[in-house]
Amino acid sequence: MRVYVPLTLPGLAALHRSGELGPAPLTAFAVTPALRAWYGEGADEEELEYGALGEAAAGALRLLAADPATPRRRVVVAAEVPDGAVDADPREPGAVTLTAPVPLARLASVHVDAADAEPAVAAAAAGDRDADPGHELLWYGVQEIPHLL
Repeated sequence: MRVYVPLTLPGLAALHRSGELGPAPLTAFAVTPALRAWYGEGADEEELEYGALGEAAAGALRLLAADPATPRRRVVVAAEVPDGAVDADPREPGAVTLTAPVPLARLASVHVDAADAEPAVAAAAAGDRDADPGHELLWYGVQEIPHLL
């Protein structure tokens, strides 16, 4: 199953140092039956994946709000994990809990805000309801993680 895990830049650095994302349990987002139902009929797989990524980006924003000292850039890692390592969270469409650490080798991509998004992300993380990060996360290959740190 493809999952999207919200992080911060320090979290990405810790993943890079340790070689795994953890410890479990970890909050993540995925295309779950609840997310499919929320989108309704007609949503294709790409739209659903984009929705799960968007939910993870919102999760990254919540992590930033909880730590004002962290650089104001949202980070989401996409990973392929065994279905048995995922528990759906019935409270939120697309939310899942990872029950095991995720090795770096299972990562598929990394999505990070561009530097020019920092002011809007900072305002949104500070609770400005009118602030919208409004920026698409940029896609990076896993091998590019050292250049993002």
